[in-house]
Amino acid sequence: MAVQQLIEDDFVFIDSHVHFYDMNHPKLHYAHWQPDEDLPLKELGTRNYLAKDFLYDAKKLGMKKAIHVQAAIGSKDPVEETKWLEEVFLETGIPSAIVGHVDLRSPNAREIIEKHLQYEHFKGIRDFSYGDYLINKDFRKGFKLQEEYGLISSIAVRWEEMEKLADLAKSFPNIIIVLDHAGNPDYRTREYYGNWKNAMSKISKMENIICKISGLGMGDHDWTKDSIAPYVDICMELFGISRTIFATNWPVDSLYSDYAKVINSYKDLTKNLSKDEKEAFFFKNAEAIYKI
Repeated sequence: MAVQQLIEDDFVFIDSHVHFYDMNHPKLHYAHWQPDEDLPLKELGTRNYLAKDFLYDAKKLGMKKAIHVQAAIGSKDPVEETKWLEEVFLETGIPSAIVGHVDLRSPNAREIIEKHLQYEHFKGIRDFSYGDYLINKDFRKGFKLQEEYGLISSIAVRWEEMEKLADLAKSFPNIIIVLDHAGNPDYRTREYYGNWKNAMSKISKMENIICKISGLGMGDHDWTKDSIAPYVDICMELFGISRTIFATNWPVDSLYSDYAKVINSYKDLTKNLSKDEKEAFFFKNAEAIYKI
């Protein structure tokens, strides 16, 4: 029993996709958090979710670092979120890395990037953009700036867009692209699974694409360890342990589970991996990618 407890105490991980919300911040706007939005997030109401709340949920389970991904969607100045998060880090020790928003189509994208970079923990960009943006000329012009500044690209696409993502990765081989939420497998039908798997197979051939395994509750609100296992297994099989990282998508996925369920499920799903493989998946890959 003592040995088992020691193993549990030794387990550590980086949560590579978290969001903090301060609904009282005078300069931040959370578009997906608004009650009139047709999104599941409205079920969470207008409550805050701050670093202290995340630490309460995660630290006792082995979380040692966290990567914050843009939450203040629709804010007038996206740099305000990075500024706030840097202050949060000084107070709490997290987040260890910040992935902020830049409109890469904008003619002032470089200026916004340089403002973000005034803050030590700014490490990457997420630009949801709009329309057929992956092949858009202006988007690609801004996308290229990430190589110049050594930034990590965070992209959320579904299987229908993955051929274009593969082309983007091929066009910019020196930019690391982190695929959010395992490619967002939204539906749990055999046909959808086949399309998702085939598309994931194509993008996995691009060595600069990293698969972030996270957020699987968004497509399976009643998920279990067994129901997400095929998706986790395929991601690891296609991308290899060296190009997969772990994350929870908290607090969004708190709509579908609790934090301990997520951690314990992934610990069980990876129980047959070697110690080195587990460390790579749960924290070492993220440390190397984001230099944290």
